[in-house]
Amino acid sequence: MKGIFQDLKRKDHKRYLGGLDVFKYIGPGLLVTVGFIDPGNWASNFAAGSEFGYSLLWVVTLSTIMLIVLQHNVAHLGIVTGLCLSEAATKYTPKWVSRPILGTAVLASISTSLAEILGGAIALEMLLDIPIIWGAVLTTLFVSIMLFTNSYKKIERSIIAFVSVIGLSFIYELFLVEIDWSAATAGWVTPSFPKGSMLIIMSVLGAVVMPHNLFLHSEVIQSHEYNKKDDASIKKVLKYELFDTLFSMIVGWAINSAMILLAAATFFKSGIQVEELQQAKSLLEPLLGSNAAIVFALALLMAGISSTITSGMAAGSIFAGIFGESYHIKDSHSQLGVLLSLGIALLLIFFIGDPFKGLIISQMILSIQLPFTVFLQVGLTSSRKVMGDYVNSRWSTFVLYSIAIIVSALNIMLLFS
Repeated sequence: MKGIFQDLKRKDHKRYLGGLDVFKYIGPGLLVTVGFIDPGNWASNFAAGSEFGYSLLWVVTLSTIMLIVLQHNVAHLGIVTGLCLSEAATKYTPKWVSRPILGTAVLASISTSLAEILGGAIALEMLLDIPIIWGAVLTTLFVSIMLFTNSYKKIERSIIAFVSVIGLSFIYELFLVEIDWSAATAGWVTPSFPKGSMLIIMSVLGAVVMPHNLFLHSEVIQSHEYNKKDDASIKKVLKYELFDTLFSMIVGWAINSAMILLAAATFFKSGIQVEELQQAKSLLEPLLGSNAAIVFALALLMAGISSTITSGMAAGSIFAGIFGESYHIKDSHSQLGVLLSLGIALLLIFFIGDPFKGLIISQMILSIQLPFTVFLQVGLTSSRKVMGDYVNSRWSTFVLYSIAIIVSALNIMLLFS
């Protein structure tokens, strides 16, 4: 007993994973998470749930597992080297390798921005009856102001708030529907390829494992200052990064799953195939009540704004990296990358006749570019010249290359479907 009291008086206990320490490092992962709960995901998930019920939930599970591995790996690149993926590619690979891949990554970020802006515009039309074109302009202007006037920390706080609103919205709506949990459980763990489902499968995959997020995570992880020359400091950041990534990706998995569950329990059960997000809102109203429809539109607006912010940041990071520079919104290369992504995406929206189909195709484009980014990333993180003592193990390299091969195989299956 005396020993217990003496121990209570001690003040030299070794600190181990303090709660406050964890929260200091939460943020970069959530910036990435919002990219795979964007309006493109909404379109893909509602199409998957309304057309195929619970049977494509496995795509969200597989994609999230792949995403955790890839995001964790690319965050290590940023922490260890102090370079984002684009900078590392420019520094360590020949131009004939890096330039085409980074160029297609910029195109992928434009495709992403198109989906995000379009989602925000659709939400504004739902809420305020603003035409799609003007809603797209307003979304782009608001996001541009956010990007050009805020720091990482302010943007992180905004994103955390937006993700919270989106998550709570879907939790609220799930309480209003009757889920077939046995069918859902089977759908999460049993791969199936229903006839005519390959386009949706690839769009769900591209909507979750997004190439621009790999570039973004390697950049924003460096916003938390640490001593890059001190092994102890690097190891500490690596440890907390894993918690940040796991927590953030699981949140994303839950929200994406909730979208498919909601669509399966309402639309698939009623034999209704969702072909536009406006239709989803109008159909939810008689099925779940007016509150659910309004919550749906508000959550979509939050998703559109927050994911457009992250796609713009990713484009700025990729473009600046081509010139061997890190992302900084005051830098001309970063600014040009942001403006190219948002500006071209906004311009393309003027020529899109079917917004919902545009959302799905934009996500499919991401899945086509993804293998090139993954092969580049794994090549860099498996190089001792780049990573030093933190180079990938043989097992990690095998798993990462397997992911790249799986994504490539799915793309080939899409071509022949």
